[in-house]
Amino acid sequence: MIIVTRSGISDDQLGDLVAHIERAGLRAHVSRGEQRTIVGCIGDERAIAEAGLSALPGVERTMPVMKPYKLASREFAVSHTQIRLDDADETVIGGQEIVVIGGPCSVEGREMLHETAHAVKAAGARMLRGGAFKPRSSPYAFQGLGEPALKLLAEVRAETGLPIVTEALDPRHVEMVAQYADVLQIGARNMQNYALLSEVGRTQRPVLLKRGLSGTITELLMSAEYIMAQGNSNVILCERGIRTYETATRNTLDIAAIPVLKGETHLPVFVDPSHAGGRASLVAPLAMAAIAAGADGLIIEVHPSPANARSDGDQSLEPSAFAALMKQAALFAHAAGRTIHAGATRHTVQV
Repeated sequence: MIIVTRSGISDDQLGDLVAHIERAGLRAHVSRGEQRTIVGCIGDERAIAEAGLSALPGVERTMPVMKPYKLASREFAVSHTQIRLDDADETVIGGQEIVVIGGPCSVEGREMLHETAHAVKAAGARMLRGGAFKPRSSPYAFQGLGEPALKLLAEVRAETGLPIVTEALDPRHVEMVAQYADVLQIGARNMQNYALLSEVGRTQRPVLLKRGLSGTITELLMSAEYIMAQGNSNVILCERGIRTYETATRNTLDIAAIPVLKGETHLPVFVDPSHAGGRASLVAPLAMAAIAAGADGLIIEVHPSPANARSDGDQSLEPSAFAALMKQAALFAHAAGRTIHAGATRHTVQV
């Protein structure tokens, strides 16, 4: 249920409302706006009905939430969620700026990671991606360097100032990965690994949640709900293409999912054009389409020598190609009324 409060509700009244909800054995989720405050009420439907919430001081009206996802639903927030990694970082995920994450599929060594990090930062990337643990279809393929890779990522962050995005594969590794990462990634293969989702939710770190290969939009939002149910509302949804009958691309990028998600949820929506297309030549066109459709950010694979990459070399951009993409993306962002950080130049337009 959603409780819409009256304009000008006092802090005491809001506190009493939350206390009343919790005494009934329910959970309260408060979202403050300039004119109104919304209180989401989660729990047993019978307990909600018996709580007498409509009659409490400061309550304007109550509304049921019919969707299976509650915390992730658009109705549960007065505005779109914005995520700031720390007080000193100027990057706001889900704000006016389209945030770009760049970096290699997997961390292969110190030299390549440093080279890539400096290149993507110079081109305008706000965060650095890099896999320490890699889920591979073949057990004989490169699985990542593990904790040594996490240490290299932390080393590069200290040098460049770029926050780190890296994947957690196993609930047993979450605590270790969270010690190094600024954003925890949940890959497509783990979208419905509910034990892992709950574990990353408990860390309170921002989570980049990728849509599963055959996951529906509702299933993606239900997976976000698992994270948010642990009290972590800093979830970034990522459309990375779904599996269809088409074989010309690695996956089929569901462009329509972007505006659908923007209407269904208050969470930021990113797009991964690298995994969607599977070929370097497709990354830029898909990235521009994502911006035009309303994406809040992009995550792009970049490698100093894609031909020698130990994973996903075919879809990785060389640093020069990434820099060219960022300049082109700035023009698309301009047309969409957004901003993008393309190196030393930022483009915007008033709408």
